[in-house]
Amino acid sequence: MWAKLEPLLPPERGGMGRSRHPNRPMVEAILWRHRTGAPWRDLPEEFGPWTSVYTRFEAWTKRGVWQRILEFLRKEADLEWVMLDGTIIRAHQPSAGKRGGLWNQALGRSRGGCSTKIHLICDAHGNPLDFLVTPGQAHESRSAEGLLCGWQAEYVSGDRAYDGNPVWKAIEAMGATAVIPPHPRRKNPAAWDSHLYKARHAIEHGFAKLKQFRALATRFDKTARSFSAQVALACIVIWLRL
Repeated sequence: MWAKLEPLLPPERGGMGRSRHPNRPMVEAILWRHRTGAPWRDLPEEFGPWTSVYTRFEAWTKRGVWQRILEFLRKEADLEWVMLDGTIIRAHQPSAGKRGGLWNQALGRSRGGCSTKIHLICDAHGNPLDFLVTPGQAHESRSAEGLLCGWQAEYVSGDRAYDGNPVWKAIEAMGATAVIPPHPRRKNPAAWDSHLYKARHAIEHGFAKLKQFRALATRFDKTARSFSAQVALACIVIWLRL
């Protein structure tokens, strides 16, 4: 996995042409925290100062490094199909303490506490192509147009939550066929292929892969930007494992 990832990372810099903290141990520390969901302060001593690891993660996040790596890796995607879905992630209480308001940090509040929703678009095999994070109560259909923009596919699959005119228009603009069951309240439901819809299980497998990382199974990050970086990192690992 490292052989694939190394050339995609920013070059190492430092005094005399060398970095004080090379990329590989920094990435290994970031991935350890990603797998375990542990606080940054609880990083094992073998990884060095936790502040150095956190600083590197935040610096790369602000520079868009994780998103650029994902954009490179997803070039191998099978785009016969693309699939849309969303999943709610419960937020750990400390994640709600950032200034700026819950909504600005992609957090929604309900009786069950705070939550974030990951909106995902996957290829035909359930491999992640892109995502958006919103407050937990945000409707899936409102994120669909942004996720579909720029993609070309033969079929676009989504559940009933995506049965809305703006989504259908976005799919038509792609030149794709929509595979979306009609919402019960729709007066004039469009035709859809229930047999093709069965292939949709692939995106459920995609979410299952994402939630293997404890930093995603529960949200611990206070900012939407940092949590988005965690989602991107999980997507990267999934592609690197192929």
